[in-house]
Amino acid sequence: MSSAFTVDAARGLPGPEWLAARRVAAAERLAEVSWPTRAEEIWRYSRVDELDLDRFRPLQPTDPGLADGPAPGGGPVAAEAGARAGLVVVHNGRVVRCELDEALLAKGVLVDDLANRDDGVARAALGTCADASPDAFTVLHDAFLAGGPVVHVPAGVVVERPIIFVHWSEGDGLASFPHTLVVAGEGSEVTVLDRFSSPPGRGAHLVDAVVELVVGDGAHVKYLSVQEHGPGTWQVALQRAHVGRDATLRSSAVALGGDYARLRSETLLEGQGAESDLLAVYFGDGAQMLDFRTLQDHDAPSTTSDLLFKGAVEDDARSVYSGLIRLRPTAHKARAYQTNRNLVLTEGAGAESIPNLEIEANDVICTHASAVGPIDDDQLYYLGTRGIPPDEAERLIVLGFFDDVLDRLPIPALAGALRRTVVKKVEHRDAVARARAAGSGSDRG
Repeated sequence: MSSAFTVDAARGLPGPEWLAARRVAAAERLAEVSWPTRAEEIWRYSRVDELDLDRFRPLQPTDPGLADGPAPGGGPVAAEAGARAGLVVVHNGRVVRCELDEALLAKGVLVDDLANRDDGVARAALGTCADASPDAFTVLHDAFLAGGPVVHVPAGVVVERPIIFVHWSEGDGLASFPHTLVVAGEGSEVTVLDRFSSPPGRGAHLVDAVVELVVGDGAHVKYLSVQEHGPGTWQVALQRAHVGRDATLRSSAVALGGDYARLRSETLLEGQGAESDLLAVYFGDGAQMLDFRTLQDHDAPSTTSDLLFKGAVEDDARSVYSGLIRLRPTAHKARAYQTNRNLVLTEGAGAESIPNLEIEANDVICTHASAVGPIDDDQLYYLGTRGIPPDEAERLIVLGFFDDVLDRLPIPALAGALRRTVVKKVEHRDAVARARAAGSGSDRG
């Protein structure tokens, strides 16, 4: 364990007494934590053995120009999502800007910084989801949690436009700990976007993030996470939701950046009739590794979960998907579906797909499917016979592969920007291939 992540360092962070006490308790537990290795099944195929925590230290209030500065791109990045009901800008885990429509404020909707709250909402809800599934990184996160956006939508209130959180993390050798807490009261509706970014340079930065979604009975929550970190960033994140009776969660993730980026996405369906719809799109290039571990956890009757994750890798990039459907003894009449599809676009790239089932209930419907492979030659041939050049044909096939997920994102305005990023990744590889071919030709000359 890095000597920088000490109890004294955790104690020095600002915030209300209840949050400070939670941090110190977590920091004290760090001495007893067992750090993961690839020998553990849940970390199989990962690059966790490459992580050297001694390279990083937590941000302190005395660090100049980082703790209180604005997040670069906060305005333009948020604008891509279109009209919004609220905006929170987060810089290295610290909220630096917060706004909410006055009409929603009058209805009792809360959008604020965890570090500003000393009331019952944030205090009671923080840890509701994450504490039910701890690991070494969530303990580290709790020890150095400086703040983060909290949303509380009271019972029966409908928030028609999305609430947007823009997270910017930077600083070579630093670690930041973004936290998002969404609490949707009974019968409420809200859409939330988390957009994570960092600089395009290769300075090493560790992002240890936690997202908690508390979906009350009869509530309807749409959540989208977009990860676009620079090539020097490592991210290890937990996203966990607890979904109540007759409630629905529509959760989507887009992962395009980072050196190593891991998302542990868990959903507990704890109320009868609860539903979750889980989507993801990911595309790795260069030497990236994108790592997903999912849990669809049914703990009530007549619950439904449907998961579709689609990814592509090229160059030397790798992806991992490992998913578990768990049907507990109480989950009779549950329905659970899990599908993972992967395109491997070049030699040297690789994808792992490991679906799992754990069924302890009767009278259930449960399916899983996975596939890893290259682009179908028949599709390339079909487009070629219609005069479409190979590079353009491959670009169209990759976009078509992702389109059924991108079209279902809860914030349609973002789909265009995300498609452009996918195209840039494909065109980047094409440009590298042309440059190599040109170089070979010069050598022969």
